[in-house]
Amino acid sequence: MDDAARKRLEAAGWRFGTVQEFLGLTDDEASFVEIRHKLGKEFRTRRATGGMTQAELAKRIGSSQSRVAKMEKGDPSVSLDLLVQGLLAIGTTVQELGAVVASAVPPKPLGRTSDEREEAAAAD
Repeated sequence: MDDAARKRLEAAGWRFGTVQEFLGLTDDEASFVEIRHKLGKEFRTRRATGGMTQAELAKRIGSSQSRVAKMEKGDPSVSLDLLVQGLLAIGTTVQELGAVVASAVPPKPLGRTSDEREEAAAAD
């Protein structure tokens, strides 16, 4: 969106921000959502690259085609356990899984929670 369009919308009362701000998520909650999204995206990419249909993959992991579709779409009813098991079943290595998770979340400083970091920043 160009700056002029954004300014017109803001003048009309529209607000702009991040998904995290809109949903009121903490840093940790936003990181969890991003990890789930990245794993689902990786799952779909690897299945398609491997030339498997959802039904074929479902049979391989002992699940249903509709469950595989939910895994790919990041449905919250799908556990992270199932996503990880599915990725491993299609040949993803533990190192590759780690890289997907690492790419989803910027590193945090150790020793403080996101709330503690916000409080410290506000105090400065």
